Amino acid sequence: MTSPLITAELAADEVGVTPATIRKWVQRGHLRPAGTEGRRRLYRLEDVFAAERATHYARTRPHPPP
Repeated sequence: MTSPLITAELAADEVGVTPATIRKWVQRGHLRPAGTEGRRRLYRLEDVFAAERATHYARTRPHPPP
């Protein structure tokens, strides 16, 4: 069974970010739309959670000293 497709606004609500963050994840290649409805991009919830995990790891990963 495939998961339902959701809008960027609903995806953002599910993971606690703004819709702009969802669009940024798409620009950076962390998330790909799974479909469209008119001009709106739609996403699979599991893909949104995977992008959130990937970007959260990148934010919390220790950076080497300069």
